[in-house]
Amino acid sequence: MKEVSIYTDGACSGNPGPGGWGTVLIYEGAEKELSGNEPRTTNQRMELQAAIQALTALKFPCKVKLYSDSAYLINAFRQNWIGNWQRNGWLNSQNKPVENQDLWSILIQLNQVHQIDWIKVKGHQDNVYNNRCDELARTAIQTSKVAQDS
Repeated sequence: MKEVSIYTDGACSGNPGPGGWGTVLIYEGAEKELSGNEPRTTNQRMELQAAIQALTALKFPCKVKLYSDSAYLINAFRQNWIGNWQRNGWLNSQNKPVENQDLWSILIQLNQVHQIDWIKVKGHQDNVYNNRCDELARTAIQTSKVAQDS
C-alpha cells in the first residue's frame, strides 16, 4: 500500500458564515494542495470537509497519516465517538442528534477504504503544513466572499 501524509484544516468567518477548507497531501516528497469553500457553513463542517476532500483525492486505497488540529475530527475516530453515536442511533452523549451526520457517513466509508492513523496536531503553532492548510482555508473564504459580492 502506498503511504501518504495528509494535513487538513477548516475555517469559518462567522459560525455559521462563509467557510473554507485546505489540505496538503504528501507522497514520496511530492506535495499537492487542495482547497475549497462554501458560502454558508460552520467551522466543524469545514474541518470534516477538508478530510473528505483529501481522502477522496486518493486514487487507490492507501496507508494514511492524517493530521488535523480538529479535536472534533480526530477524537471521533481515536476515542470511538462514531461507534458510540452509531450504537445510540446517532445521538450524542446529551441525547441530541449528532450534527453533520451526512459528512460523518462519508468519513466512515473512507475510513473503511484506507488505513488511516488519525493524528492531532496543535493548531496555529510551528507545524508548517498545518499552517499552510489554515492559509489555504482562509484564502478560500476570501474567494467565496469575493464571489458573493460580485
